[in-house]
Amino acid sequence: MMVAAAPHAVARLRTTRLAASAKPFLARGSGGGRCEGCRLVVSHCICALKPRVRTGAGVCLIMGDIEALKPSNTGWLVADVVSDTFAFGWSRTAVDPGLLAVLCDPQWQAYLVFPGEFAAPGRVVTEVASGRSGQGKRPLFVLLDGTWSEARKMFRKSPYLDALPVLSLHPDVVSNYRLRRSSRDDHFCTSEVAALCLALAGENHASDSLAAYLDVFTEHYLSAKRSVKLDPESEAHQRLRSMVVAPPL
Repeated sequence: MMVAAAPHAVARLRTTRLAASAKPFLARGSGGGRCEGCRLVVSHCICALKPRVRTGAGVCLIMGDIEALKPSNTGWLVADVVSDTFAFGWSRTAVDPGLLAVLCDPQWQAYLVFPGEFAAPGRVVTEVASGRSGQGKRPLFVLLDGTWSEARKMFRKSPYLDALPVLSLHPDVVSNYRLRRSSRDDHFCTSEVAALCLALAGENHASDSLAAYLDVFTEHYLSAKRSVKLDPESEAHQRLRSMVVAPPL
């Protein structure tokens, strides 16, 4: 008998947020019904391709008010892939005690991932310790998951984050994200940022798996949205299947 996997952190946050809503949240294109596991319309479900990777690193998502409700949110993909993913809603006036507990957990060295230009120079770092060395703390990447204006507000108005080192990423690639528009050309979606952080921590299989999973998710999402035929043998599909079927030892 197969036992269904327990909901991950973003799924649980979504359930909590829906329960607190005064009216149902209905995403565009939901008329045909959406899969509870991947949030795509049922005909384009990718649950069978979902990778799950053990890593020495973790991810902590601090999410804008309705981010967990959006089918296009890629923080959900991070929680699909990275076993140690935490997710909390953000509020200017209150902080979830569970978030504070995670940030204070002695197994983790938390890094607030944000452009270094917005932080005092003494807080900014560009490197992290590997989570697989067996020595010292494991890296925990704290990502502010929301629109750019939301993320800036979270950064400025979350005093409990002020003591964390700010990890400033300087990737030599450009974003391939196609599901939402950004006001800045150098912006990456949450899933892309998490993949960059994992690579920085030496978690290359997890980073590559997450990147491939995002590409497949994007193909399925846009295929359903635009009523375009899906190619299940595309390069992205083949790349992801190879990672799911034969991960490194």
